[in-house]
Amino acid sequence: MAITRREFLKRAGLATAGTVVAPGLFGGNPWVRNAFADTIGDRYFVVLFLDGGNDGQNTVIPLDDSAGLLTAYNNNRSTGIGGLRIVPGDTSQPSVIPMVDPNGTALGLHPGLASLTSMYDAGNVAIVQGTGYPAYSLSHAESTTIWETANPTGNATIAGTGWAGRHLALEYGPSDIYAVTIRDAVAGEFRTAGTSVLALQSLADFGFPIDPFDPGDQAIYEESFQDVYAHAQASSEPLTTYLGNSGQATYDSTQSYPPLHATYVADRGAFNNAYGALGTSVSRNLREVAKMIYGTSNATPGISSRFFQLRNGGYDTHADQGGADPDGQHYALHSEVADAVDLFFQDMSDMGVGNKVTMVIWSEFGRRIPQNSNGTDHGSQGPMFVIGEPVNGGIYGNHPNIAALDPQENTVYSQSALDPFRSTDFRDVFGTLLKHWVNMPELQILSDVLPLDTVGSPNEYWQTQEFDMGFL
Repeated sequence: MAITRREFLKRAGLATAGTVVAPGLFGGNPWVRNAFADTIGDRYFVVLFLDGGNDGQNTVIPLDDSAGLLTAYNNNRSTGIGGLRIVPGDTSQPSVIPMVDPNGTALGLHPGLASLTSMYDAGNVAIVQGTGYPAYSLSHAESTTIWETANPTGNATIAGTGWAGRHLALEYGPSDIYAVTIRDAVAGEFRTAGTSVLALQSLADFGFPIDPFDPGDQAIYEESFQDVYAHAQASSEPLTTYLGNSGQATYDSTQSYPPLHATYVADRGAFNNAYGALGTSVSRNLREVAKMIYGTSNATPGISSRFFQLRNGGYDTHADQGGADPDGQHYALHSEVADAVDLFFQDMSDMGVGNKVTMVIWSEFGRRIPQNSNGTDHGSQGPMFVIGEPVNGGIYGNHPNIAALDPQENTVYSQSALDPFRSTDFRDVFGTLLKHWVNMPELQILSDVLPLDTVGSPNEYWQTQEFDMGFL
Protein backbone atom coordinates (compact mmCIF):
# COMPACT_ATOMS: atom_id res chain seq x y z
CA MET A 1 0.00 0.00 0.00
CA ALA A 2 1.35 3.43 -0.88
CA ILE A 3 2.35 5.71 1.95
CA THR A 4 1.28 9.33 1.85
CA ARG A 5 3.60 12.25 2.37
CA ARG A 6 1.79 13.20 5.56
CA GLU A 7 2.07 9.67 6.96
CA PHE A 8 5.75 9.51 6.13
CA LEU A 9 6.51 12.75 7.96
CA LYS A 10 4.41 11.61 10.87
CA ARG A 11 6.16 8.26 11.20
CA ALA A 12 9.75 9.29 10.51
CA GLY A 13 11.47 11.60 12.95
CA LEU A 14 14.43 13.74 11.99
CA ALA A 15 17.11 11.47 13.41
CA THR A 16 15.65 8.35 11.79
CA ALA A 17 14.77 9.64 8.34
CA GLY A 18 18.27 9.19 7.03
CA THR A 19 18.62 5.67 8.33
CA VAL A 20 15.16 4.61 7.16
CA VAL A 21 15.44 6.05 3.68
CA ALA A 22 19.16 5.69 2.98
CA PRO A 23 20.79 3.12 5.27
CA GLY A 24 24.52 2.61 5.10
CA LEU A 25 25.38 5.54 2.86
CA PHE A 26 27.51 7.27 5.44
CA GLY A 27 29.42 6.42 8.59
CA GLY A 28 28.39 7.73 12.01
CA ASN A 29 28.75 11.52 12.16
CA PRO A 30 27.21 12.69 15.46
CA TRP A 31 29.06 16.00 15.79
CA VAL A 32 30.39 18.73 13.61
CA ARG A 33 33.36 21.09 13.48
CA ASN A 34 33.21 24.33 11.55
CA ALA A 35 36.76 25.08 10.42
CA PHE A 36 37.33 23.76 6.92
CA ALA A 37 40.33 24.17 4.62
CA ASP A 38 41.17 22.08 1.60
CA THR A 39 44.73 21.00 2.38
CA ILE A 40 45.16 18.18 -0.12
CA GLY A 41 44.62 20.62 -2.99
CA ASP A 42 44.42 19.12 -6.47
CA ARG A 43 45.58 15.66 -5.40
CA TYR A 44 44.12 12.23 -4.71
CA PHE A 45 44.90 9.60 -2.10
CA VAL A 46 44.01 5.90 -2.38
CA VAL A 47 44.25 3.32 0.43
CA LEU A 48 44.29 -0.40 -0.43
CA PHE A 49 43.94 -2.88 2.42
CA LEU A 50 45.17 -6.48 1.94
CA ASP A 51 42.77 -8.21 4.30
CA GLY A 52 43.92 -11.36 6.08
CA GLY A 53 47.62 -10.82 6.75
CA ASN A 54 49.89 -10.74 3.72
CA ASP A 55 52.99 -12.97 3.93
CA GLY A 56 55.74 -10.36 3.99
CA GLN A 57 58.52 -12.96 3.92
CA ASN A 58 57.39 -14.16 0.50
CA THR A 59 56.64 -10.62 -0.64
CA VAL A 60 60.10 -9.13 0.01
CA ILE A 61 62.54 -12.05 -0.09
CA PRO A 62 66.18 -11.98 1.12
CA LEU A 63 68.63 -12.89 -1.64
CA ASP A 64 71.91 -12.68 0.24
CA ASP A 65 73.17 -13.79 3.63
CA SER A 66 74.89 -10.61 4.84
CA ALA A 67 72.81 -10.67 8.02
CA GLY A 68 71.90 -14.34 8.08
CA LEU A 69 68.58 -13.55 6.43
CA LEU A 70 68.87 -15.93 3.50
CA THR A 71 69.93 -18.84 5.71
CA ALA A 72 67.00 -18.19 8.04
CA TYR A 73 64.60 -17.97 5.11
CA ASN A 74 65.87 -21.19 3.56
CA ASN A 75 65.79 -23.01 6.90
CA ASN A 76 62.16 -22.10 7.47
CA ARG A 77 60.66 -22.36 4.00
CA SER A 78 60.85 -25.73 2.27
CA THR A 79 60.95 -26.73 -1.39
CA GLY A 80 59.10 -29.50 -3.17
CA ILE A 81 55.39 -30.28 -2.91
CA GLY A 82 53.81 -27.77 -0.54
CA GLY A 83 57.06 -25.83 -0.21
CA LEU A 84 56.87 -22.05 -0.04
CA ARG A 85 60.53 -21.22 -0.68
CA ILE A 86 61.11 -18.96 -3.66
CA VAL A 87 64.46 -19.77 -5.27
CA PRO A 88 65.92 -17.10 -7.57
CA GLY A 89 67.48 -18.60 -10.67
CA ASP A 90 65.31 -21.71 -10.56
CA THR A 91 64.14 -21.96 -14.17
CA SER A 92 61.00 -23.77 -13.02
CA GLN A 93 59.88 -20.61 -11.18
CA PRO A 94 59.03 -17.14 -12.44
CA SER A 95 61.83 -14.68 -11.75
CA VAL A 96 61.75 -12.41 -8.71
CA ILE A 97 62.20 -8.66 -9.12
CA PRO A 98 65.71 -7.81 -7.79
CA MET A 99 66.18 -4.90 -5.36
CA VAL A 100 68.73 -3.65 -2.84
CA ASP A 101 67.82 -2.11 0.53
CA PRO A 102 69.60 0.86 2.21
CA ASN A 103 71.94 -1.55 4.02
CA GLY A 104 73.07 -3.09 0.74
CA THR A 105 71.10 -6.29 1.32
CA ALA A 106 69.97 -7.93 -1.92
CA LEU A 107 66.23 -8.53 -1.92
CA GLY A 108 63.66 -9.85 -4.36
CA LEU A 109 60.02 -8.97 -4.89
CA HIS A 110 57.53 -11.82 -5.29
CA PRO A 111 57.15 -12.74 -9.00
CA GLY A 112 53.38 -12.34 -8.72
CA LEU A 113 54.02 -8.59 -8.46
CA ALA A 114 55.78 -8.52 -11.83
CA SER A 115 53.28 -6.02 -13.26
CA LEU A 116 54.78 -3.41 -10.93
CA THR A 117 58.24 -3.84 -12.45
CA SER A 118 58.01 -0.94 -14.89
CA MET A 119 56.70 1.38 -12.17
CA TYR A 120 59.40 0.22 -9.77
CA ASP A 121 62.10 0.74 -12.41
CA ALA A 122 60.70 4.22 -13.06
CA GLY A 123 61.10 5.03 -9.36
CA ASN A 124 57.37 5.12 -8.64
CA VAL A 125 57.15 2.27 -6.09
CA ALA A 126 58.42 2.62 -2.52
CA ILE A 127 58.56 -0.53 -0.40
CA VAL A 128 58.71 0.08 3.35
CA GLN A 129 60.04 -2.97 5.17
CA GLY A 130 59.40 -4.14 8.70
CA THR A 131 56.34 -2.00 9.44
CA GLY A 132 54.44 -2.68 12.60
CA TYR A 133 53.56 -1.38 16.06
CA PRO A 134 54.34 -2.20 19.73
CA ALA A 135 52.94 -5.32 21.39
CA TYR A 136 51.63 -6.74 18.12
CA SER A 137 48.23 -8.43 18.15
CA LEU A 138 47.78 -11.54 16.01
CA SER A 139 43.99 -11.19 16.00
CA HIS A 140 42.64 -10.17 12.60
CA ALA A 141 39.91 -7.95 14.04
CA GLU A 142 42.05 -6.32 16.71
CA SER A 143 45.05 -5.70 14.50
CA THR A 144 42.91 -4.33 11.66
CA THR A 145 41.29 -1.91 14.09
CA ILE A 146 44.72 -0.83 15.35
CA TRP A 147 45.90 -0.08 11.82
CA GLU A 148 42.68 1.71 10.90
CA THR A 149 42.68 3.86 14.02
CA ALA A 150 46.48 4.14 14.29
CA ASN A 151 45.92 3.70 17.99
CA PRO A 152 47.87 0.66 19.30
CA THR A 153 47.89 1.81 22.93
CA GLY A 154 44.18 2.65 23.23
CA ASN A 155 44.66 6.41 23.52
CA ALA A 156 41.23 7.68 24.65
CA THR A 157 41.59 11.04 22.90
CA ILE A 158 41.41 9.41 19.45
CA ALA A 159 39.33 6.32 20.24
CA GLY A 160 36.58 5.41 17.81
CA THR A 161 37.90 7.34 14.83
CA GLY A 162 40.11 6.42 11.90
CA TRP A 163 43.50 8.02 11.31
CA ALA A 164 42.40 9.47 7.95
CA GLY A 165 38.99 10.28 9.39
CA ARG A 166 40.56 12.52 12.00
CA HIS A 167 42.19 14.52 9.22
CA LEU A 168 38.91 14.71 7.30
CA ALA A 169 37.02 15.94 10.38
CA LEU A 170 39.50 18.79 10.79
CA GLU A 171 39.21 19.95 7.21
CA TYR A 172 35.70 19.33 5.91
CA GLY A 173 32.08 19.80 6.98
CA PRO A 174 28.98 17.57 6.99
CA SER A 175 27.95 18.76 3.52
CA ASP A 176 31.31 17.78 2.03
CA ILE A 177 32.04 14.38 0.51
CA TYR A 178 35.78 14.15 0.07
CA ALA A 179 36.13 10.47 1.01
CA VAL A 180 34.62 7.32 -0.50
CA THR A 181 34.87 3.67 0.54
CA ILE A 182 34.36 1.09 -2.21
CA ARG A 183 32.30 -1.35 -0.17
CA ASP A 184 28.98 -1.50 1.68
CA ALA A 185 30.23 0.21 4.84
CA VAL A 186 32.57 3.05 5.69
CA ALA A 187 36.17 1.86 6.14
CA GLY A 188 37.58 2.06 9.63
CA GLU A 189 40.36 4.48 8.64
CA PHE A 190 37.72 6.94 7.34
CA ARG A 191 35.52 6.88 10.44
CA THR A 192 35.06 10.44 11.53
CA ALA A 193 32.98 12.71 13.71
CA GLY A 194 32.81 15.73 11.46
CA THR A 195 32.24 15.11 7.78
CA SER A 196 30.41 12.81 5.39
CA VAL A 197 31.96 9.67 3.96
CA LEU A 198 30.30 7.85 1.09
CA ALA A 199 30.18 4.04 0.91
CA LEU A 200 29.26 2.41 -2.39
CA GLN A 201 30.14 -0.72 -4.33
CA SER A 202 29.18 0.35 -7.84
CA LEU A 203 28.26 3.74 -9.26
CA ALA A 204 26.00 2.08 -11.82
CA ASP A 205 23.94 0.54 -9.00
CA PHE A 206 24.14 3.45 -6.58
CA GLY A 207 21.09 5.64 -6.03
CA PHE A 208 18.30 6.75 -3.75
CA PRO A 209 16.71 3.59 -2.28
CA ILE A 210 13.46 2.57 -3.92
CA ASP A 211 10.49 1.50 -1.80
CA PRO A 212 10.57 -2.33 -2.15
CA PHE A 213 6.80 -2.54 -1.53
CA ASP A 214 5.65 0.09 -3.99
CA PRO A 215 8.16 1.67 -6.45
CA GLY A 216 5.51 4.26 -7.18
CA ASP A 217 6.33 5.82 -3.81
CA GLN A 218 9.81 6.83 -4.98
CA ALA A 219 8.98 10.44 -5.76
CA ILE A 220 7.15 11.02 -2.48
CA TYR A 221 10.02 9.45 -0.54
CA GLU A 222 12.51 11.79 -2.16
CA GLU A 223 10.32 14.83 -1.63
CA SER A 224 9.68 13.92 2.00
CA PHE A 225 13.33 13.24 2.67
CA GLN A 226 14.31 16.64 1.34
CA ASP A 227 11.55 18.40 3.29
CA VAL A 228 12.66 16.85 6.57
CA TYR A 229 16.29 17.75 6.10
CA ALA A 230 15.63 21.23 4.73
CA HIS A 231 13.73 21.91 7.93
CA ALA A 232 16.66 20.60 9.94
CA GLN A 233 19.14 22.80 8.06
CA ALA A 234 17.21 25.85 9.20
CA SER A 235 17.43 24.86 12.87
CA SER A 236 19.37 26.90 15.43
CA GLU A 237 20.53 23.68 17.13
CA PRO A 238 24.04 22.66 15.93
CA LEU A 239 23.37 18.92 15.98
CA THR A 240 20.07 19.30 14.14
CA THR A 241 21.70 21.56 11.58
CA TYR A 242 24.45 19.00 11.15
CA LEU A 243 21.90 16.24 10.54
CA GLY A 244 20.17 18.43 7.98
CA ASN A 245 23.38 19.19 6.11
CA SER A 246 24.53 15.57 6.21
CA GLY A 247 21.13 14.32 5.09
CA GLN A 248 21.10 16.72 2.17
CA ALA A 249 24.59 15.56 1.21
CA THR A 250 23.28 11.98 1.32
CA TYR A 251 20.51 12.79 -1.11
CA ASP A 252 22.66 14.95 -3.38
CA SER A 253 25.23 12.17 -3.74
CA THR A 254 22.56 9.79 -5.02
CA GLN A 255 21.87 12.29 -7.79
CA SER A 256 25.39 13.42 -8.73
CA TYR A 257 27.45 10.22 -8.44
CA PRO A 258 25.62 7.61 -10.57
CA PRO A 259 26.01 9.58 -13.87
CA LEU A 260 29.80 9.29 -13.49
CA HIS A 261 29.51 5.68 -14.63
CA ALA A 262 28.05 6.45 -18.05
CA THR A 263 30.40 9.39 -18.56
CA TYR A 264 33.48 7.28 -17.86
CA VAL A 265 32.30 4.42 -20.06
CA ALA A 266 31.60 6.82 -22.92
CA ASP A 267 34.80 8.85 -22.61
CA ARG A 268 37.25 6.17 -21.51
CA GLY A 269 35.92 3.04 -23.12
CA ALA A 270 39.33 1.41 -23.70
CA PHE A 271 40.30 1.62 -20.05
CA ASN A 272 36.81 0.61 -18.95
CA ASN A 273 37.16 -2.54 -21.05
CA ALA A 274 40.70 -3.18 -19.80
CA TYR A 275 39.54 -3.22 -16.18
CA GLY A 276 36.73 -5.55 -17.21
CA ALA A 277 39.15 -7.86 -19.00
CA LEU A 278 41.12 -8.33 -15.77
CA GLY A 279 37.86 -9.37 -14.16
CA THR A 280 38.99 -9.16 -10.54
CA SER A 281 37.56 -7.41 -7.51
CA VAL A 282 40.57 -5.08 -7.28
CA SER A 283 40.26 -4.08 -10.94
CA ARG A 284 36.52 -3.49 -10.60
CA ASN A 285 36.96 -1.43 -7.45
CA LEU A 286 39.82 0.64 -8.85
CA ARG A 287 37.66 1.33 -11.89
CA GLU A 288 35.06 2.86 -9.55
CA VAL A 289 37.80 5.04 -8.05
CA ALA A 290 38.91 6.04 -11.55
CA LYS A 291 35.36 7.09 -12.44
CA MET A 292 35.19 9.41 -9.44
CA ILE A 293 38.66 10.86 -9.99
CA TYR A 294 37.62 11.52 -13.60
CA GLY A 295 34.53 13.32 -12.32
CA THR A 296 36.44 15.41 -9.80
CA SER A 297 39.22 16.28 -12.24
CA ASN A 298 36.63 17.52 -14.74
CA ALA A 299 34.93 19.66 -12.09
CA THR A 300 31.67 17.71 -12.39
CA PRO A 301 29.04 19.48 -10.25
CA GLY A 302 28.51 17.74 -6.92
CA ILE A 303 31.70 15.65 -7.19
CA SER A 304 34.67 16.42 -4.93
CA SER A 305 36.05 13.00 -3.95
CA ARG A 306 39.80 12.91 -3.26
CA PHE A 307 40.25 10.16 -0.63
CA PHE A 308 39.40 6.54 -1.48
CA GLN A 309 39.63 3.17 0.27
CA LEU A 310 39.22 -0.36 -1.04
CA ARG A 311 40.17 -3.83 0.16
CA ASN A 312 41.17 -7.19 -1.24
CA GLY A 313 40.57 -10.28 0.88
CA GLY A 314 42.04 -13.77 0.91
CA TYR A 315 45.44 -13.24 2.57
CA ASP A 316 44.80 -15.54 5.53
CA THR A 317 46.92 -18.22 3.87
CA HIS A 318 47.10 -20.96 6.50
CA ALA A 319 46.96 -23.58 3.75
CA ASP A 320 47.62 -23.87 0.02
CA GLN A 321 49.56 -20.62 0.00
CA GLY A 322 52.00 -21.57 -2.73
CA GLY A 323 55.43 -20.06 -3.32
CA ALA A 324 56.30 -18.83 -6.80
CA ASP A 325 53.82 -21.16 -8.46
CA PRO A 326 51.51 -19.10 -10.75
CA ASP A 327 48.70 -21.47 -9.76
CA GLY A 328 49.30 -20.76 -6.06
CA GLN A 329 47.00 -18.71 -3.87
CA HIS A 330 49.57 -16.08 -2.87
CA TYR A 331 50.77 -15.64 -6.45
CA ALA A 332 47.18 -15.10 -7.58
CA LEU A 333 46.57 -12.49 -4.87
CA HIS A 334 49.73 -10.56 -5.69
CA SER A 335 49.05 -10.78 -9.41
CA GLU A 336 45.49 -9.50 -8.94
CA VAL A 337 46.72 -6.46 -7.04
CA ALA A 338 49.73 -5.71 -9.25
CA ASP A 339 47.83 -6.05 -12.54
CA ALA A 340 45.00 -3.80 -11.35
CA VAL A 341 47.28 -1.20 -9.75
CA ASP A 342 49.46 -1.01 -12.86
CA LEU A 343 46.39 -0.51 -15.07
CA PHE A 344 44.95 2.07 -12.68
CA PHE A 345 48.08 4.20 -12.82
CA GLN A 346 48.18 3.88 -16.62
CA ASP A 347 44.61 5.18 -16.56
CA MET A 348 45.57 8.05 -14.25
CA SER A 349 48.50 9.02 -16.47
CA ASP A 350 46.37 8.94 -19.61
CA MET A 351 43.72 10.95 -17.77
CA GLY A 352 46.32 13.65 -17.08
CA VAL A 353 46.35 13.23 -13.30
CA GLY A 354 49.17 10.68 -12.95
CA ASN A 355 51.28 13.14 -10.97
CA LYS A 356 48.36 13.86 -8.63
CA VAL A 357 47.62 10.35 -7.31
CA THR A 358 49.35 8.41 -4.53
CA MET A 359 48.38 5.00 -3.14
CA VAL A 360 49.35 3.25 0.09
CA ILE A 361 48.95 -0.52 0.51
CA TRP A 362 48.91 -2.21 3.93
CA SER A 363 47.93 -5.47 5.63
CA GLU A 364 47.03 -5.99 9.29
CA PHE A 365 50.05 -8.25 9.94
CA GLY A 366 52.52 -10.52 8.20
CA ARG A 367 52.96 -14.28 8.53
CA ARG A 368 55.31 -16.32 10.71
CA ILE A 369 58.69 -17.24 9.32
CA PRO A 370 58.32 -21.06 9.46
CA GLN A 371 55.76 -22.50 7.11
CA ASN A 372 53.28 -25.08 8.29
CA SER A 373 52.44 -28.01 6.00
CA ASN A 374 51.74 -25.77 3.01
CA GLY A 375 50.86 -22.35 4.41
CA THR A 376 51.78 -19.86 7.12
CA ASP A 377 50.36 -18.75 10.46
CA HIS A 378 49.74 -15.21 11.72
CA GLY A 379 52.92 -13.17 12.13
CA SER A 380 53.92 -9.63 13.03
CA GLN A 381 55.80 -7.09 10.91
CA GLY A 382 55.43 -6.84 7.14
CA PRO A 383 55.99 -4.52 4.17
CA MET A 384 53.90 -1.54 3.07
CA PHE A 385 53.84 -0.07 -0.45
CA VAL A 386 53.56 3.58 -1.48
CA ILE A 387 52.93 3.95 -5.21
CA GLY A 388 52.54 6.80 -7.69
CA GLU A 389 54.39 9.15 -10.02
CA PRO A 390 55.18 11.58 -7.15
CA VAL A 391 56.85 8.77 -5.13
CA ASN A 392 60.61 8.48 -4.65
CA GLY A 393 60.77 4.76 -5.22
CA GLY A 394 63.08 2.22 -3.66
CA ILE A 395 63.46 0.27 -0.43
CA TYR A 396 62.89 1.96 2.93
CA GLY A 397 63.29 0.60 6.43
CA ASN A 398 64.94 -2.61 7.60
CA HIS A 399 64.05 -6.17 6.77
CA PRO A 400 62.68 -7.93 9.89
CA ASN A 401 65.28 -9.96 11.77
CA ILE A 402 64.12 -13.43 10.81
CA ALA A 403 67.51 -14.82 11.89
CA ALA A 404 66.68 -14.21 15.57
CA LEU A 405 63.20 -15.48 16.36
CA ASP A 406 61.38 -15.10 19.66
CA PRO A 407 59.64 -18.13 21.21
CA GLN A 408 56.50 -17.35 19.22
CA GLU A 409 58.50 -17.39 16.00
CA ASN A 410 57.75 -13.73 15.31
CA THR A 411 60.06 -10.81 14.79
CA VAL A 412 60.29 -8.30 17.65
CA TYR A 413 59.21 -4.68 17.19
CA SER A 414 62.04 -2.33 18.12
CA GLN A 415 62.53 1.43 18.08
CA SER A 416 66.12 1.31 19.36
CA ALA A 417 68.41 3.50 17.28
CA LEU A 418 71.16 0.93 17.89
CA ASP A 419 69.16 -1.95 16.43
CA PRO A 420 70.23 -2.71 12.82
CA PHE A 421 66.76 -4.26 12.37
CA ARG A 422 64.91 -1.30 13.84
CA SER A 423 61.22 -1.49 12.95
CA THR A 424 59.34 1.13 10.97
CA ASP A 425 56.26 2.13 12.91
CA PHE A 426 53.34 2.25 10.48
CA ARG A 427 52.37 5.64 11.91
CA ASP A 428 55.57 7.10 10.46
CA VAL A 429 54.36 6.01 7.01
CA PHE A 430 50.91 7.52 7.56
CA GLY A 431 52.48 10.65 9.07
CA THR A 432 54.77 11.10 6.09
CA LEU A 433 51.78 10.84 3.77
CA LEU A 434 49.79 13.35 5.82
CA LYS A 435 52.68 15.80 6.00
CA HIS A 436 54.07 15.56 2.48
CA TRP A 437 51.05 14.54 0.41
CA VAL A 438 48.04 15.85 2.28
CA ASN A 439 50.02 18.90 3.52
CA MET A 440 49.07 18.76 7.19
CA PRO A 441 51.43 20.61 9.56
CA GLU A 442 53.51 18.19 11.58
CA LEU A 443 52.43 19.66 14.92
CA GLN A 444 48.78 19.23 13.96
CA ILE A 445 49.39 15.63 12.94
CA LEU A 446 50.93 14.92 16.33
CA SER A 447 48.29 16.76 18.33
CA ASP A 448 45.13 15.68 16.48
CA VAL A 449 45.80 12.65 14.27
CA LEU A 450 48.83 10.57 15.30
CA PRO A 451 49.76 11.31 18.92
CA LEU A 452 52.97 9.66 20.12
CA ASP A 453 52.89 6.77 22.60
CA THR A 454 53.11 7.89 26.21
CA VAL A 455 53.73 4.45 27.71
CA GLY A 456 56.68 2.08 27.85
CA SER A 457 60.30 2.42 26.88
CA PRO A 458 61.34 4.57 23.90
CA ASN A 459 63.15 1.47 22.61
CA GLU A 460 59.88 -0.45 22.57
CA TYR A 461 57.23 2.17 21.83
CA TRP A 462 56.75 4.92 19.25
CA GLN A 463 57.92 8.03 21.08
CA THR A 464 59.97 9.74 18.35
CA GLN A 465 58.23 10.41 15.03
CA GLU A 466 59.83 10.31 11.59
CA PHE A 467 57.47 12.06 9.19
CA ASP A 468 60.19 12.76 6.63
CA MET A 469 60.84 9.23 5.45
CA GLY A 470 61.81 10.40 1.98
CA PHE A 471 59.42 8.44 -0.22
CA LEU A 472 57.53 11.64 -1.10
